[in-house]
Amino acid sequence: MTSTDPALTEALHTERAYHDTCRAALAAMVDGAAEQVVTGEDVSASGADAEVLGYRLRSQAKALRELPPGPLFFGRLDFADGHPEHGGQSYHVGRLRITEDPAAPPLVVDWRAPVSRAFYQADATDPQGVEVRRRFGWAPGSRGEATDLTALEDEHLGRGEARTSDIVAREIERPRVGPMRDIAATIQPEQDDLVRAALTDSVCVQGAPGTGKTAVGLHRAAYLLYTHPKRLQRSGLLILGPNPTFLRYIAEVLPSLGETARRGTADKGYRQSTLLDELARHPVTGTDPLPTAAVKHDPRMAEVLRRALYARVTTDRVTDLAVPDGSYRWRVSAGELAGIVAGVRAEEPPYAVGRERVRTRVVRRLREQAERRSGVLPAAWVRRVERCRPLTARLDAVWPKVRPEEVLAELLTDADALARAADGLLDPGEQAALLWPRPPRSYRSARWSAADLVLLDELAGLIEHPEGYGHIVVDEAQDLSPMECRAIARRAAFGSLTVLGDLAQGTTPWAARDWSVQLRHLGRPDAAVVPLTTGFRVPAAVLDLANRLLARLGVAVPPATSLRADGELTLRPAEDVLAATVTAVREALAREGSVGVITADADAGRVRAALTGAGLAAAGPEALGARLAVVPASLVKGLEYDHVVAVEPAAVAEAEERGAHRLYVVLTRAVSRLDVVHARPLPF
Repeated sequence: MTSTDPALTEALHTERAYHDTCRAALAAMVDGAAEQVVTGEDVSASGADAEVLGYRLRSQAKALRELPPGPLFFGRLDFADGHPEHGGQSYHVGRLRITEDPAAPPLVVDWRAPVSRAFYQADATDPQGVEVRRRFGWAPGSRGEATDLTALEDEHLGRGEARTSDIVAREIERPRVGPMRDIAATIQPEQDDLVRAALTDSVCVQGAPGTGKTAVGLHRAAYLLYTHPKRLQRSGLLILGPNPTFLRYIAEVLPSLGETARRGTADKGYRQSTLLDELARHPVTGTDPLPTAAVKHDPRMAEVLRRALYARVTTDRVTDLAVPDGSYRWRVSAGELAGIVAGVRAEEPPYAVGRERVRTRVVRRLREQAERRSGVLPAAWVRRVERCRPLTARLDAVWPKVRPEEVLAELLTDADALARAADGLLDPGEQAALLWPRPPRSYRSARWSAADLVLLDELAGLIEHPEGYGHIVVDEAQDLSPMECRAIARRAAFGSLTVLGDLAQGTTPWAARDWSVQLRHLGRPDAAVVPLTTGFRVPAAVLDLANRLLARLGVAVPPATSLRADGELTLRPAEDVLAATVTAVREALAREGSVGVITADADAGRVRAALTGAGLAAAGPEALGARLAVVPASLVKGLEYDHVVAVEPAAVAEAEERGAHRLYVVLTRAVSRLDVVHARPLPF
């Protein structure tokens, strides 16, 4: 249809009126949720039941009130008359279900509902019963006014009609300013398969730049929260990002899909965090030289720590145990006690569980003796004996209580203790790298590094298993060390994982080069690895340039391709790099969209000063709504800008061990245009 087509004009008028109806129904839903809260708080029930009910009702009302403004639907499905389940029915598809009455058919179905799957999967060769699929085009930045509905497209799938959607293309290419947007309106079939994977399935997405892997992970989180609400409200869903800037960038995606962080006494809901925040037993106040950090992140450290912890379990110099009970003394011989400890040790329980298991078995021996004389004893007798001083003293001698900090501090300060734990695992140079050059007076005054927190978490997990999550989404997973992977695996012991990453974008010294190894450390060796290679964000010209770096990266990933023939690439050789950068930024600001100036970390200050001197105020990467930002290369991962000015790629590439991988990340942040400003030869 064309803009002057009378049929289009009439269809737009009808759909705008329908949107007004949906808007009124949503307002009624919000008001109704508020009324339910008032009624629920007056419910006649036990205090605990009333508290839980009230909390859930308030959470529902809060979710509706905090839904970001915007269009209420983006598509429509018209099913053929002969469809066995939905014959002759039409459904508008949006970001949440809207209904005038809970018992009435919905005005809008949630994009996650089973019926909505046909919107993403149906095509001319397999229409799945869909006669017509309609897509709606909304004005950029629309807050949901009906007049913002400006276009629609119909695909007559029942007739075998196939077409490329201009609306989808415009939405994908729309300028990026501010936080990350959801992609509910533009999910592609291969992305939809991943989004709707079962809760019990762990999947790994090897996603080339711009293929939407982060969006897939977030939409899978939203899908699982919708499909398994009770289970995930109890067990929780965790989204792990690489840094706080990235988390701020993605923070609005789940709320835009109708999900809010439901946490409290009744529900855990979901949370977004960095791994460092999850492990934060202490503030990070120390730093490690790279060789030291590399050893601490090495998987061999898991066995070193296990040995160091269980070295505290000993039966050396153990003596008989005698427990007074009135005029009697019940005894467990040193040999019996040593046998109990050895038996529990062989079972390899968590350390704290093992200690209590020894206590329980000793008490059982004592109780057997006492009951042979006095008959069945009350529970109070058992409780008294369990906590009696002689038993606790023997227990402290053979299986002492311990804190992770005590064990790690001893390893990092005592060369002999470290040598015993690391025998056959770490060479003398690696052991020397671990030792603190200036030991603290005690572990309480230690300056813990980020790598130390990972080791403390490993020890804490050996002592007592942490509370886990029902599902964890792990973004930028290629950058995790083996020990960091183990920390995540402990939290997903009874749940599942969505692992997102790109081996070509691995920038840490311990970054993965093979997903099979990484998945083994994550405790999911059998997880399917699904590649996404078709880019929607990065133009073909930019991807072609970045692909020239792949041969230097030493990872087996297929080159990315792009569906976008638009976009611009400009190489700007210059003697004065700062002046050329100012020129490139001025030209970029004359056009629509965000501008990111990406430079080697050491040069970020000089570049910012040059722009400021030229009257161009540039924000940092944390200012997500800023039109112009200067971003150090180390902080740009996961971000995107309409126009990227990459300053001196050679400096980025040589700044660190995996600098070529970092440069690959830098080049693929551009959504529409890329300027490469350089005085030195390009490293690709």
